[in-house]
Amino acid sequence: MSKLLIVHHTTSPSVEAMLDSVLAGARTDEIEGVEVELRPALAATASDVLAADGYLLGTPANIGYMSGALKHFFDQVYYPCRAATARRPYATFVHGNSDTSGAVRAIESIATGMGWQAAHAPVTVIGTPDSDALATCWTLGATLAATLAIV
Repeated sequence: MSKLLIVHHTTSPSVEAMLDSVLAGARTDEIEGVEVELRPALAATASDVLAADGYLLGTPANIGYMSGALKHFFDQVYYPCRAATARRPYATFVHGNSDTSGAVRAIESIATGMGWQAAHAPVTVIGTPDSDALATCWTLGATLAATLAIV
């Protein structure tokens, strides 16, 4: 069985709604053979990353960057996991009040350094997520789970 690790920093109702939709998509009954593990960014460890086959990363965009919690996660896992997790799939979801580009760029830069492969375009939402945005988050979760189910 493959494992999808979802690492998130959920600080607002908007990010929480996005996370809930991502989880619903990743855990859909239509995809079998994938275990979904959820970890807050401040609690996720190198062991969690090493035990997973793919990653979904969620964060608010804070002052033009990913949350400090997600940056802390990357600081903890970068060197212990970099070589062992190269070529694994990942994707991101980012919420912002005005701009998400700096957060997306920073995550992509670190993921590239880890050798991870983007399996879906980043899902970004400015303001309150509407039903279309939440449907896109659901698709993000389902896509990552399906990617691991066929591995």
